[in-house]
Amino acid sequence: MPLPRDTMKTSELRTRFLDYFQRQGHRVVSSSPVIGPADDPTVMWTNAGMVQFKDVFLGKEQRDYRRAASSQKCVRAGGKHNDLDQVGFTARHHTFFEMLGNFSFGDYFKEDAIRFAWEFVTGPVTEGNLGLDPSRLWVSVFEGAEGIPADDEAAAMWEKAGVPKDRILRFGKKDNFWQMGDTGPCGPCSEMHYDRGPQYAGDALPNGEGDRVMEIWNLVFMQYDRAADGTLAPLPRPSIDTGMGLERTASIIQGVDSNYEIDLFQPIFEAIWKVARVSPEERKELANRTASQVIADHIRAATFMTYDGVVPSNEGRGYVLRKIVRRALRFGKKLGIEGLFFADLAPSVLTAMGDAYPELAPELGRIHKVLAREEAQFSLTLNAGLKQLEACDVASGALAGSEIFKLYDTFGFPVDLVQDWCRERGVTPDLEAFQRELGEQKAKSRAAMKQHDITLQGDLSVLAELPATDFLGYDTLDAHVKVLALFDPQKKRMKELTGPGFALLDRTPFYAQSGGQVGDTGTLLFDSLSCLVTDCTLPAPKRYLHAVEVGGPRPLREGDAVVAQVDGERRARIRAHHTATHLLHAALREVLGTHVKQAGSVVDPERLRFDFTHFAPLEPEQVKEIERLVNEQTLRTAPTKVEHMGIEDALAAGAMALFGEKYGEEVRVVSVPGFSRELCGGTHVANTGEIGCVKIVSEGAVAAGVRRLEAVAGMAAVERLQDVEALVGTLARQANAPRENLSAVLTARDARIAHLEKELKEAKLKAATGGGSAEQVSEVAGLTLVTAAIEGLDAQALREMMDQVRTRHRNAVIALASTVEAGKVALLVSVSTDLQDRADAGALLKAMAPAIEGRGGGKKDLAQGGGTRPDGIPEAFQALRATLSC
Repeated sequence: MPLPRDTMKTSELRTRFLDYFQRQGHRVVSSSPVIGPADDPTVMWTNAGMVQFKDVFLGKEQRDYRRAASSQKCVRAGGKHNDLDQVGFTARHHTFFEMLGNFSFGDYFKEDAIRFAWEFVTGPVTEGNLGLDPSRLWVSVFEGAEGIPADDEAAAMWEKAGVPKDRILRFGKKDNFWQMGDTGPCGPCSEMHYDRGPQYAGDALPNGEGDRVMEIWNLVFMQYDRAADGTLAPLPRPSIDTGMGLERTASIIQGVDSNYEIDLFQPIFEAIWKVARVSPEERKELANRTASQVIADHIRAATFMTYDGVVPSNEGRGYVLRKIVRRALRFGKKLGIEGLFFADLAPSVLTAMGDAYPELAPELGRIHKVLAREEAQFSLTLNAGLKQLEACDVASGALAGSEIFKLYDTFGFPVDLVQDWCRERGVTPDLEAFQRELGEQKAKSRAAMKQHDITLQGDLSVLAELPATDFLGYDTLDAHVKVLALFDPQKKRMKELTGPGFALLDRTPFYAQSGGQVGDTGTLLFDSLSCLVTDCTLPAPKRYLHAVEVGGPRPLREGDAVVAQVDGERRARIRAHHTATHLLHAALREVLGTHVKQAGSVVDPERLRFDFTHFAPLEPEQVKEIERLVNEQTLRTAPTKVEHMGIEDALAAGAMALFGEKYGEEVRVVSVPGFSRELCGGTHVANTGEIGCVKIVSEGAVAAGVRRLEAVAGMAAVERLQDVEALVGTLARQANAPRENLSAVLTARDARIAHLEKELKEAKLKAATGGGSAEQVSEVAGLTLVTAAIEGLDAQALREMMDQVRTRHRNAVIALASTVEAGKVALLVSVSTDLQDRADAGALLKAMAPAIEGRGGGKKDLAQGGGTRPDGIPEAFQALRATLSC
């Protein structure tokens, strides 16, 4: 239903919120991606506005502002915060939504947060506020629990802001204590609730039943950091984290019953109804309304997930996206939608939200390709699943739970269709075993979501309390430094170290493993002795931990002054491969299109590996052109350029960022002028001529929509070319052909081999059938029985023989057994249509299988199986006759 013309639109609500807090001295910060930070394995999705500020709250990161406001893209479809199964069936749940939030990092605290919230919600519309009726508002505060005191301070501040005392309620930990996950920042909170009036069913008080009173804003007073063992520690600076759901607040302002009725969803519903086969009246029916809401929510989620670099797959974020797409497709069937439709809805998301997210527009083609590919693939799932089902062993009369789980997990085949297939064949599906395997998978998934950085175990937790390491490696490969701390291999802190262990230095030229680049190696020199540095990592921000091997008569001691020296030759090869990776990325985008995004990389001294988003294998000519463009840049001997600038300025200047990577306010930009420009903290050549030759050595698939290139540079590329040259020479000699004719000679040889193999197969089949000479025909219980035992035919050839035998015996039971190779038997049983009321091929094969120590199954007309006892074939035929005689 169209909204009144003067109703505040959702985009205006978003703008008013950000403008209000900008007037209060807040920095308006752009939304981070919907995928969780790459360096935080506890967060799969960005599920709240504070996620991008987590390290700021913990004191691990400093920014040049202490107040921030944002409208954050959020996803709740996995882990602790998972609304997927409820989406579409309620008025409020979404997999994708926007969270408005204001944040204070040790600046203002409760009093100002409460004052801002009350003023913005109830202040005059003409002054940029929302103008909601104060008499309809309730607020709640924490009543105290589990040794945490009640928040009397917040209650007094609400009253001071203008809230009547009788409109301030107290609730327990469930409603008024907030935490992002099992670990991390948390604290008591205050919530604002809006009473929509008695026309709505439900309680007239907050946190009751029904939809009458609805929470609109949650103010978290961030005071604690929850550790993995559940203990709470004070944060370095008390801070503020608030969250106001954009969609639900818009529903209140616009006076509609459901989030799905706000203006933001209307372009999406219009696109859905154009392809749905339901009348305007039928759209109001609950089942159709639910289906359309599922699709509308899911296309928003899928569009933003795909924009932020997620591609459908069978694990992690890709698996969640796959579930969302396929769930939407199933609900599309309920609306009578035929053919492919889901990807075509993506432009409606741009129509609805393009004013706030204009960056969607240039990526819409890529988003459509990813979603269309997944949609088309799912349409093939039924055929693939049925083919897999036909190959399952059902000789025992049951379908194993492991097989059902494989169909469900690997092929995405619905369990209800497995049950239908089993019902048609009189087979019992082991659903209990399936549920056990499914439960085990979920348990593993939950455990994976709770993983923590194991390098911070043991005494390494002290790193956060030690001074940060000053990285010198951009400018020098050796430096006089001081040992700040030592740890043994078990991460126990030591005063001195002999043998393997770890050293923290005050300064270092060693690059620590990050951004896909491996850590440096080298030596530490002290007292005319040296110890090897075998790796360098970053277990905590700005703390460079060096893996060392200390030998000799003297241990390495805390406080020692040493000379840190990087292996320069190894660093040079790493630099060459890293800059080559940037060139490769730029060349891929030029040849394949700007939809190409980096999806991962490894840079080491021997090679580079680059994963990127693309939807099809690369043609040989494309690989050749990419390689040509990269080497064109190395031959230019162009100087590289390194700049430091603000993140927004860098992105505006065209620098490419890696999705999922977390960047600070100031970033390092590495450029090859005129060709490549990326955000990067790695080490690079000063001039592209230092890279030398670049050779692509492989290209292949990693996951759906993700490809991988591997390449080598410099001397590694020369060595690769020499190896290839030697291989071609060897092949030419073996084929007795000139190099220039080698391909044609080998192609002709392959064709000849294929022809001979075909002739051999035909000769075996002809010898086996012999015009029927191998067949034994008899009558059993009034039925014609044809049996044949042959040698050398595999299962496919046996089927071809069965087709020939059927043409000679159209009304018969036929059983063929072939000794495929030593110790293996293939078995095939056929029953003609007119005899299927008296004989069942599947049952007959099950009767024969024990004689050959085998198994198998099938339908009434045809069954197949195999065994491992060739000398049991006569016994199997005897069992067949006995079964027919019964």
